[in-house]
Amino acid sequence: MQITLINAFKNATVNPLQTLQNYGQSVWLDYIRRSLITSGELQRLVDEDGLRGVTSNPAIFEKAIAGSTDYNDALIALEQQQDMDAMSLYEQLAISDIQDTADVLRPVYEQTKKRDGYVSLEVSPYLAHDTQGTIAEARRLWQVVGRENVMIKVPATPAGIPAIEQLISEGINVNVTLLFSQETYELVANAYISGLEAFAAQGGDVSKVASVASFFISRIDTAIDAIATARVKTATSASEEASLRTVIGKVAIANAKLTYQRYQEIYQSAQWQALAGKGAQTQRLLWASTSTKNPLYRDVLYVEELIGADTVNTIPPATFEAFRDRGQPRASLKEHLEEAHDIMETLSRVNISMQDVTKQLLTEGVQLFIEAFDKLLSAVEKKREAVLGTDLDRQSYYLPDDLAKSVQASLKDWLVNGKVRRLWAQDASLWTSTDENRWLGWLGITEDQLAHIDHLKKLAEEVKSEGFKHALLLGMGGSSLCPEVMKLTFGKILGYPELQVLDSTDPDQIKAVENKVDLTNTLFIVSSKSGGTLEPNIFKQYFFDRVQQVLGAEEASKRFIAITDPGSKLQQVAESDGFRDIFFGLPSIGGRYSALSHFGLVPAAIMGVDVAKFLDYTEEMVHSCAATVPASDNPGVVLGTILGVLANQGRDKVTLITSPGISDLGAWLEQLLAESTGKDGKGLIPIDQEPLGKPLVYGSDRLFVYVRLESDPDPNQDAAVDALEQAGQPIVRILIRDPYQLGQEFFRWEIATAVAGSIIGINAFNQPDVEASKIATRQLTSEYEQTGAFPAETPILAENGIQLFTDQKNAAALFEATGDRSLFGYLRAHLDRIQVSDYFALLAYVEMNDPHQAQLQAIRQAIRDAKQVATCLGFGPRFLHSTGQAYKGGPNTGVFLQITCDSTVDLPVPGQKYSFGVVKAAQARGDFQVLAERSRRALRVHLGSDVQTGLTTLQTAIKQVLL
Repeated sequence: MQITLINAFKNATVNPLQTLQNYGQSVWLDYIRRSLITSGELQRLVDEDGLRGVTSNPAIFEKAIAGSTDYNDALIALEQQQDMDAMSLYEQLAISDIQDTADVLRPVYEQTKKRDGYVSLEVSPYLAHDTQGTIAEARRLWQVVGRENVMIKVPATPAGIPAIEQLISEGINVNVTLLFSQETYELVANAYISGLEAFAAQGGDVSKVASVASFFISRIDTAIDAIATARVKTATSASEEASLRTVIGKVAIANAKLTYQRYQEIYQSAQWQALAGKGAQTQRLLWASTSTKNPLYRDVLYVEELIGADTVNTIPPATFEAFRDRGQPRASLKEHLEEAHDIMETLSRVNISMQDVTKQLLTEGVQLFIEAFDKLLSAVEKKREAVLGTDLDRQSYYLPDDLAKSVQASLKDWLVNGKVRRLWAQDASLWTSTDENRWLGWLGITEDQLAHIDHLKKLAEEVKSEGFKHALLLGMGGSSLCPEVMKLTFGKILGYPELQVLDSTDPDQIKAVENKVDLTNTLFIVSSKSGGTLEPNIFKQYFFDRVQQVLGAEEASKRFIAITDPGSKLQQVAESDGFRDIFFGLPSIGGRYSALSHFGLVPAAIMGVDVAKFLDYTEEMVHSCAATVPASDNPGVVLGTILGVLANQGRDKVTLITSPGISDLGAWLEQLLAESTGKDGKGLIPIDQEPLGKPLVYGSDRLFVYVRLESDPDPNQDAAVDALEQAGQPIVRILIRDPYQLGQEFFRWEIATAVAGSIIGINAFNQPDVEASKIATRQLTSEYEQTGAFPAETPILAENGIQLFTDQKNAAALFEATGDRSLFGYLRAHLDRIQVSDYFALLAYVEMNDPHQAQLQAIRQAIRDAKQVATCLGFGPRFLHSTGQAYKGGPNTGVFLQITCDSTVDLPVPGQKYSFGVVKAAQARGDFQVLAERSRRALRVHLGSDVQTGLTTLQTAIKQVLL
């Protein structure tokens, strides 16, 4: 009986929340989550508490998504339909909630004749300083939500105010947020009125347009109280101290009351009355941030003291409950107005600038919303990754404490300064503010390729049906390295031609490749972005001539396709020679970033790779690296930050460890990293295929990156990497489940390289020193065409069939360092030039085959172990389009041993006086010339025609030197 009487008493008690309506104030809830709607609780709040609206913000959604299971099923369902980036997923989830909330509030909207019943959705805070971006985003959200009783939240920044006017002029409801000062409020009110006038002039029904001006409360007191409290401690007089104490806890309410007075004045003006006569409703002041932050203040202070007609108070749940329980409503907004004036005058008298405080609060407010949005998107991304599971490559890292702190500081910089968004917005100022924005077409290439995938599928079907036995790609650098990775990773695919790749002018290697293919049953792929690169052009000349000899001119044309940029010389040649097809690249994508464009995917399709599947997997990484994914959760940005930060701290030797099944990925990464970052005396030096050693052979200039194929791991690599980590070396681990995920690595590393370039402080998209080598080569081949010979050169030594060459400066240094004018003496003097944190590079202009590779690997390992420095091995001329850039333009820490030989055979270049052997020799000499011009420590060893014997002699001599 007693319980029944208590319940009856409670039900009879007046609900303070409902009582607010008697004073003309509407109560809205500053909170949203799916279970609030689905449980019926939102409807109960409307029915029992008189709730009249709902506001949302990123922090609210973040807590709802990260802190509950409400969205798990929906997120899984969305990801199963189609992989999306974090922003797209968030919008799908949020818009659904907004629509459902709007539907619950629709009866309120109708009963109040469009005065209440609204739910608000925020424009991305990333656009707070972008007028046109804000307008476009608001229009899009308005259309997507599709509810009359939604308001689009726009901040009252200088860029936001003209956006507000434009949106109102289009009949879009706006919740103006982040208002702190009376002056800004007047600008907002004027923007609203001007917008309505424009809408009316266009024939719009102004009675259908609604807006609120969200005036923030508690943050003002928090800021002022902190200043005043600190000043009390240093006050020089009792009166100053008293004045300071007077303003503590009073300014926010005083500021709001005076703003409300101004609201009433504005909406009594003749200008407004003209609009009111057409049915326009005022833009009500909405009190936001009304939970008290100071525990000494009454928890419902900012509700009780701000009650007045034509206002809204959006209240967070805890304050909502507290006011229902013990709120004491009264018409408080018109009380104590003189005291409010006195408070603001006192504030001025004690030299606390309200203008400065509110300006700072706006800046901080935008930043807080950005951070909340980042946190929200991070929560969505983590749940997305959990849903994707093994479909997404995994990345982890270990860094010593000092490096970890530096990396975290850099990631925070990328977060605070919106650099991920700037990268995707193609902002050249992230690098050197030159032409970087012209070279970022690769950011959207996977989506574009998937949208136009049919022609690649058709190509694969045609090639398969025609029964080609082989496909031979003729290219260099960015045009050849990705196809080579695909060939060595996927191998021969049943029913499709076996892909071979030629990227060397060495006559022996050209002949070896030619012997691997059936000229009568081979599809030739001539690949060159610029269409003017020497090597692909002379490869085409040679093989087109060879096929013509076998099949005739007409049939030869049917066996050739071209991949090039529009308008190139190669396009003209292909059209003139009647190639069966031409596939175009995007001029906005540089060669080394072109793996996911036609330069990588046309050869992949021809060899039978399921390019649609490949791109689908890749798109998952694209979404993980999207502009909306916060820096610390963005795998490409995290990797790039580690690369860039460690490079700046002297760990610029990026040692690549790849599982056997994907071992050639390192060659592609070599070009991407070296050519993109190695310039202006800075950059990363990639170390690929260096035999693994024990921790003691490595210095403190390394970063190790282990890309592990889960289906084909190497236990020895696992053990070696574990030992390196235990020894304190920095390690990045990337786990790939399936070779089809290689595309994810292409994109991750492209993002990472762009980020690293920004941190290092260079243009990540040019290659000035590669061009220098090309020019030197062209000069030498031109001279050969004219005279039939190269300029004479004299060796500094000829011994046992081996000759040594170098430039005058290097020769002088070697002469000074040794009195032993033998092969042993010169090699010892040269290797003694290697210092701590240097690297040693073998530049081998010999045929790239297994025996040569084994001997050269043995040499580099011996030097690595003896000198404890990083070592590189590049086969010429292919490395010229790859690591050659870093060797010449990067840090001057390399010691180079170039190896040349006489070819056992030579091959003519049709239509030219020079042969392939001449071209190779010109490239080697041009390479060395530029190294010398850059003051590099370099020595050339010429082996003669017996390469195997020459390498054995060289290997023996170096081992003796290192004893």
